Amino acid sequence: MSAVRRLVVEADGGSRGNPGPAGYGAVVIDAATGETLAEAAEYIGVATNNVAEYRGLIAGLTAAKALFPDAGTTGPELRVHVRMDSKLVVEQMSGRWKIKHPDMKPLAARAAAVLPPSSVTYEWIPRAQNKHADRLANEAMDAGRDGRQWEAAASTAELDAPARTPLPDRGPPGDAAAGAAKARAALAEARGGTEAGTLFEVGEEAPQAPGSTASEPALPEPAAAGPTDVGAVAGAAAASSSGTAATPAPQVGWAAAPDLGAPATFVLLRHGETALTPEKRFSGSGGTDPELSATGRDQAARAAAHFAALGTVQEIVSSPLRRCRETAAAVADRLGLEVRVDEGLRETDFGAWEGLTFGEVRERYGDDLTAWLADPETAPTGGGESFTEVATRVAATRDRLTARYAGRTVLLVTHVTPIKTLVRLALEAPAQAMFRMELSAASISTVAYYGDGNASVRVLNDTSHLR
Repeated sequence: MSAVRRLVVEADGGSRGNPGPAGYGAVVIDAATGETLAEAAEYIGVATNNVAEYRGLIAGLTAAKALFPDAGTTGPELRVHVRMDSKLVVEQMSGRWKIKHPDMKPLAARAAAVLPPSSVTYEWIPRAQNKHADRLANEAMDAGRDGRQWEAAASTAELDAPARTPLPDRGPPGDAAAGAAKARAALAEARGGTEAGTLFEVGEEAPQAPGSTASEPALPEPAAAGPTDVGAVAGAAAASSSGTAATPAPQVGWAAAPDLGAPATFVLLRHGETALTPEKRFSGSGGTDPELSATGRDQAARAAAHFAALGTVQEIVSSPLRRCRETAAAVADRLGLEVRVDEGLRETDFGAWEGLTFGEVRERYGDDLTAWLADPETAPTGGGESFTEVATRVAATRDRLTARYAGRTVLLVTHVTPIKTLVRLALEAPAQAMFRMELSAASISTVAYYGDGNASVRVLNDTSHLR
């Protein structure tokens, strides 16, 4: 029986914005000794978390192959066990989940083509066990933020990583140091490569780690499966285009449907101040439609600078009301984007309460106000909209925009009630939760919407860009 050289590849990727500035990290480890044989990391520009994770996997496998280029020919057979905290990548590369997203298919093909599929197994691990690769990815993103590329000589990722326990007796470590230069050269070539790959069946079995911790809180992922065939990536890829492969039934919470792809991410920007804002007057869609004040224009400019620095906004949609259109225009001018106006994003019609303070409404329409606060079905005095009516309008707008902008990051410039409603609906909270949210002028909130209907509230009332 021929000798077998066993390696472990740990890989990770991250995106600060999803999509946003992204990077990956990968480490090749000797399975017998726990020794680090090679590290790889790179800032890859604006990308999603999933793209960065796949890039990390490709880099790790490429490094492993380059360390032992004679494996399987004149040298011992190479076996690589991949450990990642991305359930999505592990399940797709194991063939258990379909690869539907167009950005993932070529990356999965590249990863499957690096080594013979029968020589690679996959395992999901909790994020806490993937700290070395995670730190490499963050070092790469930090380097990109500073306008430079990651350098191995400056890395402290291994120093910060927890000590590893060698795997059970699985063969000799071999002479890894001699292949380090080849690994770096192969990685450099792979970064610019666009090689195509055929996805094959794999006959190995690998146990999945128990538990359901997700590598990214915003991406609900199902609990790990038990030991199973880790191949069939070719079958999964083919079925994804033919529609014949079985897909696990959608579930809720941490047991969500697989391969959701990048979400539609709504960045919710409340408009800047008007003359009515600091006086806390009802200002809906049935009033005077005020313009931004000088303070509001400054807030809009600060928001524009913030989004320009992030570089993540791809589309802009605004309420038709003037204060929102002016705020949206300030951002659009800075980003070079057009503004689409959507009637569904307008503020509540507050009827006879328009332009009044809360105290003035209580004095004039006390019973109506009490009923309005107690019952979302109750409309303001004089034929305004109830919260139930607004929620119906906003939900329809949400569904229309998530379908139009699937997988994209969209800035929605709107008002207090639509933003609070989107957050409330995402959390499946009662209507009374609207009164328990603070939402400042020109504040930013973020909600991500996945293909199975699940939503994740990521940010609420962030005003750090205004300081």
